[in-house]
Amino acid sequence: MSYQWPQDPEELFTERYPQMIAAGLPATEVDAVRAAITDMWADAAGGWVHEWSRLAAGYAGAGRHHLAALAYGWAKFPTLADDHKRAALAAQVEQYRLAAPGFPVEFQREVLDLPCRGGRTAVPVHLLALPGLAADAPVLLASGGVDSWKMDVHNVLVQFAERARVRVLAFDIAGTGESEVPMTPDGGAEIVDGLIAHARALGNGPVAHLGISMGGYYSARSGLSGQVDAAIDLGGPVEAAFARDRETVFGMSDILGNALGFDHRPTDAELGRCLPEFSLRSLLDQDRNAPMLVLNGAEDVHVPRHDTLVFTDRRDTEVNLVPDTGHCAVSKAAEVWPSMIDWLIRTLDR
Repeated sequence: MSYQWPQDPEELFTERYPQMIAAGLPATEVDAVRAAITDMWADAAGGWVHEWSRLAAGYAGAGRHHLAALAYGWAKFPTLADDHKRAALAAQVEQYRLAAPGFPVEFQREVLDLPCRGGRTAVPVHLLALPGLAADAPVLLASGGVDSWKMDVHNVLVQFAERARVRVLAFDIAGTGESEVPMTPDGGAEIVDGLIAHARALGNGPVAHLGISMGGYYSARSGLSGQVDAAIDLGGPVEAAFARDRETVFGMSDILGNALGFDHRPTDAELGRCLPEFSLRSLLDQDRNAPMLVLNGAEDVHVPRHDTLVFTDRRDTEVNLVPDTGHCAVSKAAEVWPSMIDWLIRTLDR
């Protein structure tokens, strides 16, 4: 279930350009694609998928599979609203797997069969680990957000695998990427529960959870409930972001609408009935959390400061609202990501 909506592509470039460059795509190539795109949905010259896929195909033809995967990742961005977006995701998976032999870490892809809302669902996961890593090394669950998924944050996950010497288990949260089911408070959480159980069985060692953006919602839940041994929430909505009638920007309400499984553009009333159910207030009111690191950019336009600062003064919790940067502190990634890795190393070494 999915739908398209009126979206100016230049708005998305305005917001996401730093993220595109930080991921590793050459600025000159991104600039050329930006200049060529005039429409978000057209499957023709000037269309978002068309122009990004043309760049990706050029990389693929030259054997530069990692760059091809990155470009196809932007082709399917921000959500799988039509068949062209879904084809771009399939091409991204193909190019990512072709790039895997060149990764500085070992790569394995598995498809897990996990419980979800009274049934079962297939959950593709990627395992990244240093060669020769001990079988009982800690496992780090890692998930991106509602529009940037497991392959899109590859470089970050490799940093964690290399520096923290953890086995990274990367997945797409419900309603996104290769997920088969929409994002619901119970279904998405149940999938994460199944992933935690799987991670526990991998090496019988500590399990941590890193969540980015909407993925941070799930890592916050894992940490607050004490299901994991450590949790990092980067830019996750937990309470105020789900308030009724809250205004959104850069197409976020429609990105969420797709993830929630709508087949039409939801009204404010429809979103107002869905989103408040995601609030983690009941867990925030408890006092049993695992060690947690919660951080975000102070100028985030998507997630209110409250959803970071609400963790202030919790036991075993560090909070960092990073000044002069926005959602997930992307523009300060060079300082924020190393600090997160250092925190994880210290915490798991306790």
